[in-house]
Amino acid sequence: MSEKVYKKIKVTGCSTASYEKAIETAVHKAAESLRGLSWFEVTELRGGIGAEGAIEFQATLDVAFKVD
Repeated sequence: MSEKVYKKIKVTGCSTASYEKAIETAVHKAAESLRGLSWFEVTELRGGIGAEGAIEFQATLDVAFKVD
């Protein structure tokens, strides 16, 4: 059967290095508890400002996995 069904969840990754690292963090963490990750879509980029002006990059993603 070639038809496929996917489930999407929303996750947010954070990094002090870059948006790219925040995205990687979110995908890798989601992969620890979900099987069959297939794709992701960045839905929001934002940042946090911590103590002494430290910047935290935050990326919110829709991550999809195939439903068996």
